[in-house]
Amino acid sequence: MDTAVVRRSTAHESHRAPRREQIVVAAAAAIEEYGAGVGTAQIAERAGVARPHVYRHFDSKDDLEGEVLRFAATQLIEAVRPAMRRSGTAPVIIEGVIAAAVGWAEEHPNLYRFMAARQQTKATHRARLGRTRFLGEVVAAASAYLRTPDVEVDLPDGVMAGLMGMVDAGIIWWLDHHDESQPEVVTRVAHQVWLVLRDVAQNVGLAIDDESLLTVP
Repeated sequence: MDTAVVRRSTAHESHRAPRREQIVVAAAAAIEEYGAGVGTAQIAERAGVARPHVYRHFDSKDDLEGEVLRFAATQLIEAVRPAMRRSGTAPVIIEGVIAAAVGWAEEHPNLYRFMAARQQTKATHRARLGRTRFLGEVVAAASAYLRTPDVEVDLPDGVMAGLMGMVDAGIIWWLDHHDESQPEVVTRVAHQVWLVLRDVAQNVGLAIDDESLLTVP
């Protein structure tokens, strides 16, 4: 390929990347304010670009939404990660993780709804199940906590995706209705998650109960 063409292409991409990030951040902020049905005009206004220029930096609307999803998932990871690095009993650790997730959702309700609404598509599953995404981190942390010298636990992505759906549903119901206090919804959802994870552990021969102490991997 002509080196001049390569240079132009590289320069174009280096210019495009910051603008893409700017639009992604603007789209996330617009979703926060207006909800998932936000229009291109509102995104463009926040990004400081002309409306027709928004999709010049993305292959499609799905491409933009996928980037917003990754951006939101990264924010959620940062909020939840400290709770996944603590020692304690399984119920206490799980409750800490759920409390952090609920707290983030309370601060960013429309972004959380946006993430949950898009978890059914294959592209979104790849984004959320990727090992650098939120669910991937939860899978890795849970597997590490449950690992012993004799047992290598590899929690199926399908099980964790089902758990994520349950957690999403519980949190979104609470965001919509607020029929429980925040501590109450955290305790309820955390207990449901613990029951599933305990069953998975027992199926691979790990006898973990409410009092079993799990250390930071």
